[in-house]
Amino acid sequence: MAERGSGDRGGFGRGFGGRGRGGDRGGRGRGRRPRRETEEEKWVPVTKLGRLVRDGKIKSVEQIYLHSLPIKEYQIVDALIGPSLKDEVMKIMPVQKQTRAGQRTRFKAFVVVGDGNGHVGLG
Repeated sequence: MAERGSGDRGGFGRGFGGRGRGGDRGGRGRGRRPRRETEEEKWVPVTKLGRLVRDGKIKSVEQIYLHSLPIKEYQIVDALIGPSLKDEVMKIMPVQKQTRAGQRTRFKAFVVVGDGNGHVGLG
């Protein structure tokens, strides 16, 4: 019987072990994203509000709240509030997903972010 190529699946000629955990089909997709090397890249705004903040036409978060504009870029908050942001983890709770092999445990966290000046976010 002819030996199959390494790209084929099948036959017994592969030995023990091998690809494991999904192999060349993708795997589980767990873990965090790899950290980007340069976090402080030049910000290129996508929204009109972002362009106004970058150009200095909007100087405070109150001006955004006054017109009920949605903030869709995190760089807007970073530019207006910046280093005065503090965060606190309020609660961490385990959640479970039932799989065929048992339970998969992950954690849900409630975090409060604010600047100590009346601006608060919950996530």
